[in-house]
Amino acid sequence: MQPTSLPDPTAASDTPRLRKVLGVPLLTTTYAGLADLCMQWTRNGGVTALDFANTQTVTMIRHEDSFRAATAAFDYMAPDGMPLVWCLNRAGARLRDRVYGPAFMKHFLDRVPAGFTHYLVGGSEECGRALRSVFTRTNPAVRFVGSFHGRCGVDGRMDDADEDRVLAEINASDADFIWVGFGTPKQQAWVHRYRSRLRRGVILTVGFAFDVNAGLKPDQPAWMQRVGLGWLFRLCSEPRRLLGRYLRYNSLFLRYLLVDGLRGRAWSGL
Repeated sequence: MQPTSLPDPTAASDTPRLRKVLGVPLLTTTYAGLADLCMQWTRNGGVTALDFANTQTVTMIRHEDSFRAATAAFDYMAPDGMPLVWCLNRAGARLRDRVYGPAFMKHFLDRVPAGFTHYLVGGSEECGRALRSVFTRTNPAVRFVGSFHGRCGVDGRMDDADEDRVLAEINASDADFIWVGFGTPKQQAWVHRYRSRLRRGVILTVGFAFDVNAGLKPDQPAWMQRVGLGWLFRLCSEPRRLLGRYLRYNSLFLRYLLVDGLRGRAWSGL
């Protein structure tokens, strides 16, 4: 991951900066600050890719070569988990909250002004219809210009019958924002595989945000989010799917945090 340039840090006291947790650069920003950046990136031309990183994401970058290679396609990562925020604050970030993918998607689409366009990648047809209905109701200025709700493999590949058609449709739509909701690691692999074939736009990999904002799955209570227990809510909601993943990556995150902490490099500024 090679971050592109950020705005002049002397321009405002709340300007986003980059700080590292376990060697991974993360944006120290807010919901409003990231929304402003996203709209700025659309005016810069080309493609900008943003992932919402939690402890699993950061741990996989550290632990798995293939995932680290996939995330090299991203320009930025925002801190989606409270443990990351706590680490960033130890590095001087002074954040009050994380930038949670589902909440950011809602914050942004509820407020985005007219003139910007959006393309949805991932989720079911039902989910896509619900998302378009929800956000056009809360914000009539939102304009969706297309969607793809087909299959994506673990390697990020779409079916041969879909691949050329979907990429051509995204490029022809000239979408400003491409929202990708395949979940980790599929969505990161999708960006790694197809970013070079996209002409322009801001890609946001938001995973679980599709189902939450479509009303198909419940979200974490606010108090659990504040104390860093959002993972426990999701585990109780989907234990068979998530138990092994959480045991593996939560324990690895704590291990790497301890090892790097003893060396004085668990977190740092850039």
